[in-house]
Amino acid sequence: MVIKNVNLETVCGVTSKLPENALPEFAFAGKSNVGKSSLINGLMNRKSLARTSSSPGKTQTINYYNINNRMYFVDLPGYGYATANEKVKAQWGKLIEDYLHQSKQIRAVFLLVDIRHAPSENDRIMYDWILDRGYRPIIIATKLDKIKRSQVAKQLKLICDTLDIVDDTVVIPYSSLSKQGREEIYELLDGMVEDTEENL
Repeated sequence: MVIKNVNLETVCGVTSKLPENALPEFAFAGKSNVGKSSLINGLMNRKSLARTSSSPGKTQTINYYNINNRMYFVDLPGYGYATANEKVKAQWGKLIEDYLHQSKQIRAVFLLVDIRHAPSENDRIMYDWILDRGYRPIIIATKLDKIKRSQVAKQLKLICDTLDIVDDTVVIPYSSLSKQGREEIYELLDGMVEDTEENL
């Protein structure tokens, strides 16, 4: 995949109506501070289009990035930030649920988890929630550069066991520094977009 054009096209808050896009959508979900903005920036080959923040939980909107006029990357609100009040947590949940329930163009949901730790209760809830909506999450194990190479297999098994993932689930380790894993994600995206275009 060659990234030629990227545009932050739509930003939706709690009271916004979700757009009815014609292009395939690829959603990115993950808890606050898991490296979601860094992954999206890495995939878009941009340094800071998706906002990164030292204050986790900053993304409280659904952000639609038009990629090459062929697809959208949909950045969902980060969840599970401990100091967020209950009203804000409820709003994040409603935004994510509305999106997964209403969008007709979702082709895949990428669920990001931190490779250094066992997935949290919120991660497990989100994984099951995505499954219940009829999608099979693609797991992106972020922060790969933070662990030793000898630990990778053990940590990936921990993630798979904790989430109790269904058979044939794709799990991709990703490093925002070296961009390891990016080509695998590109291949998945290209394949799904081509399948969509062939079926039009």
